Amino acid sequence: MCEQCSSPLSVPTGSRRRRLWDLPHQCHCPVVGVCVPLATLRHLVNKALGGKAVADDYEVHVGAVTECTTRNRLSEILQKELEARHARSVQAFRVGKTPRAVADLWAQAVRSGVDVPGAFWATLTHPRCDEVLQEVVLRDMHMLQHQAGAAIRVDVNKVNELIKENGVLSRELGKAQERCTRVLTEKVAEIEQLQAHLVEQRAQVIGRDTRIGWLVQEMEQLKAALPDYENAARLRARVEQLTTRQAELEAQNAQLRQQLGLAQRELSLRSKKDAPLPPAERQSDSVKEVPVTFHLREKTVLCVGGRNGNVASYRTVIEKAGGHFAHHDGGLEDNQAALDSVLAAADLVICQTGCISHNAYWRVKDFCKRMGKQCVFVENPSTSSLARSLQQIAVDDTAVKTTENAPAP
Repeated sequence: MCEQCSSPLSVPTGSRRRRLWDLPHQCHCPVVGVCVPLATLRHLVNKALGGKAVADDYEVHVGAVTECTTRNRLSEILQKELEARHARSVQAFRVGKTPRAVADLWAQAVRSGVDVPGAFWATLTHPRCDEVLQEVVLRDMHMLQHQAGAAIRVDVNKVNELIKENGVLSRELGKAQERCTRVLTEKVAEIEQLQAHLVEQRAQVIGRDTRIGWLVQEMEQLKAALPDYENAARLRARVEQLTTRQAELEAQNAQLRQQLGLAQRELSLRSKKDAPLPPAERQSDSVKEVPVTFHLREKTVLCVGGRNGNVASYRTVIEKAGGHFAHHDGGLEDNQAALDSVLAAADLVICQTGCISHNAYWRVKDFCKRMGKQCVFVENPSTSSLARSLQQIAVDDTAVKTTENAPAP
């Protein structure tokens, strides 16, 4: 700030606002320095001189302050610039009708920090600005300039620190951008590779679907060319079933032939030892020739196997003995899956080993062993053999009961 003057100021009595050249000389320096930016001041000086000033900023400032003491071209240009630049503040200060009111407006502007240069100009040029208020305003502006200078120095230090930090951050940003660019390039290459692989896979799928379509079409054509294709398929399935059944029957026949050979050898041995039976004893095996001298006590007797012609005789013998008859042919015609259910319902199982399949034989044997059921295996499928087996079972049961009921010694 330039050297301040100490000349007295008379208080204006009218309502006319003071011009720049009407202000005392100590006001010109802060007004020019605070209310007009330096670049604008140089522009106005060049305009007033009609050329380009070659002086430095300080000389331009001092020259402008000197010219403001009188009314001239430069002071008029500065007056016009100040009025235009701070017109809003000037309009706001019109409400002040007394020096006290103007002082309050100035204090409020200083506290808020909003457009202090405009408030400074509006206060100094106000018709009610007396010598005391002018002194207060100049002092406040003097201190504000000191604070502003200190703040500027602090801001300069902060700006320098921020510039350094900005340099560090810029370098880090550059490195991050390089990494991002490298990663992006890698991802783009990977995406291109995956897209190429996807196109290849799609081509393979299209080719496979095309081949499948051709094969389906050819198969339909072959079906149409073959007469009774569906019937032939059913017949082939039937042939396979019959082939499987034939293999089972051949296995059963082989087993039966083996059992027959054993029975024939046993029969030949017995015929050599025993005398020939009288004609009365060689009658047909009938129920009347088989005496029933035992009682089954409502037991369910299951006959597995046996000759189909003897089933009725089996039933008669068992029912005469007080039992319930059940029969399963041993897998020759009946379903072997139903064998387990009839085995579970039986109290006594008679297995005719000469007339039963190999699978049924082992199933009966395994089931009775696991469930603890009484099972008798009979080789001769005759009714008399069945009666003798039942009678022997009844005798054995009676002997067991007698032993259980005998008194202890």
